[in-house]
Amino acid sequence: MKKLMLGNEAFARGLYEAGCRFASSYPGTPSTEITEEVAKFEEVYAEWAPNEKVAVESALGASFAGARAFAAMKHVGLNVAADPLYTASYTGVNGGLVIAVADDPGMHSSQNEQDSRHHAIASKLPMLEPSDSQECKDFAMLAYELSEEYDTPVLVRTATRVAHSQSAVEMLPRSEKALKPYEKQPGKYVMVPANARGKHIVVEERTKKLIAYAETAAVNRIEDNGSDIGVITAGASYCYAKDALGDKVNYLKLGMTNPLPDKLFLDFAAKCRTVYIIEELDGVLEAHAKALGIACKGKEIFGCIGELNQVIIAEKLLGKVPETVPYPESLPIRPPVMCAGCPHRGVFYTLAKHKITVSGDIGCYTLGAAKPLESIDWTVCMGSSVSCLHGFNKVLGKESQNKTVAVIGDSTFMHSGLNSLVNVAYNASNSTVIILDNSITGMTGHQQNPTTGKNLKGDPAAAVDLEALCRAIGIKRVRVADPYHLAEMEQAITEELAVDEPSVIISRRPCALLKYVKHNPPLRVDFEKCRSCKMCLKLGCPAISMKNGKACIDHTQCVGCGICGEICKFGAIGE
Repeated sequence: MKKLMLGNEAFARGLYEAGCRFASSYPGTPSTEITEEVAKFEEVYAEWAPNEKVAVESALGASFAGARAFAAMKHVGLNVAADPLYTASYTGVNGGLVIAVADDPGMHSSQNEQDSRHHAIASKLPMLEPSDSQECKDFAMLAYELSEEYDTPVLVRTATRVAHSQSAVEMLPRSEKALKPYEKQPGKYVMVPANARGKHIVVEERTKKLIAYAETAAVNRIEDNGSDIGVITAGASYCYAKDALGDKVNYLKLGMTNPLPDKLFLDFAAKCRTVYIIEELDGVLEAHAKALGIACKGKEIFGCIGELNQVIIAEKLLGKVPETVPYPESLPIRPPVMCAGCPHRGVFYTLAKHKITVSGDIGCYTLGAAKPLESIDWTVCMGSSVSCLHGFNKVLGKESQNKTVAVIGDSTFMHSGLNSLVNVAYNASNSTVIILDNSITGMTGHQQNPTTGKNLKGDPAAAVDLEALCRAIGIKRVRVADPYHLAEMEQAITEELAVDEPSVIISRRPCALLKYVKHNPPLRVDFEKCRSCKMCLKLGCPAISMKNGKACIDHTQCVGCGICGEICKFGAIGE
């Protein structure tokens, strides 16, 4: 039976059919749905971990126990998981271990555009790269076979367009895999230097075997269309090239992008007058081809920034410029904004009002950097807001510590902000941290986290008490404020910035989009009282606009949070 599936859903199906027993991940677009989908199969234990490092370590432990195990993350999450990943390359596995990493060319929802193939190369791990949903399923299954045959974790790299596009997938029954017996083998699993030196030799020998496999692997195939022009490509780029160039060229379609074959590249190039390398982001395939002495063209044509597509390829190689419709200059831009009723809005409005420097973090609250609030000064990576604030205040001292804060979401705090806050307490920086507790992992689509009291499947779970946790690590000043009450939030921020010791403010109000949240009636503007001062527009609420010179509230968006009424000096906004 065939079914139309997202790439991520198909990947989850492949895990299920391959007999996966254990899955641990941290949500990150565009990888999130793999774990959400695999959790629907009762035969697979699935969980959200606090971060990607913990997820990979947990999956590695499940592998040691003899189970086929899995972890998923987005590309920046692989940075967090790099510590166990590189050493797991040395230990190898017992049950198969598959790690999915989803890159984000074009940075649709990411802070950088890194190419995860470099992690595969550096960690000396095999990497598969599917092009469509059927290959997502097939490659997930193949990855387990390779993992167990070559005693290695296997990376499977997807990208936004592969993860979130749909194609037909053939569904097969699950193949149950018995647990492999665990045997105590310190020489294999205990990575002290004496053992690791020997395991490095094993890793290099394994790479040679994998190169030999790559030469004849079915996932690396030549499509000979009788042309003297060749294209070497992989992943989504293969689909773009096929759409743009059809059967006018020959293809070397790579399903395994680390390690890469030598002879297959040379044999393919030998039959072509001109060779093009079509790949997104960095020139990994191109560098390999050129190292083999193959004359080819790639990044000088396509560059290393952003996504490719069939239009770009047709224009660059065939000179086909598509017909376009001019973009009307009168149309306003539509940047992303915080939702109507977002509990973070009151925090950022208060911070902007007092011109406070804000160390930002990763989450939907990063939108506090956008107009009209423009509250965030920098955002680097998960958990960095607290660490950066500490360093900033240690250097500038009194110059900054009474007018600078960090903001971090509840899920991000549990991901990697906790260690940063320990550093603040331990090294005694006079820093104020605001934990934006909206009771969910918001940006990636409402996943549970260790503070919500529910696990991945929605069952009751232990909930971290943020107030008690902050006090336990040495923060004496911990208080909770409601961001819907601006006076309360303003008092909390001004008082905590004034004290000469570390402090934490927990801004607590559930995400306005959570289904269980009961909203107040929408507000309305009394046009007689409105003085068109546009003060309410400074909130950046999408429900508020100007109509006929007066403020206007869209009742279909308004959730009655009331903060616009709090800042209206003329009492024009009410129920």
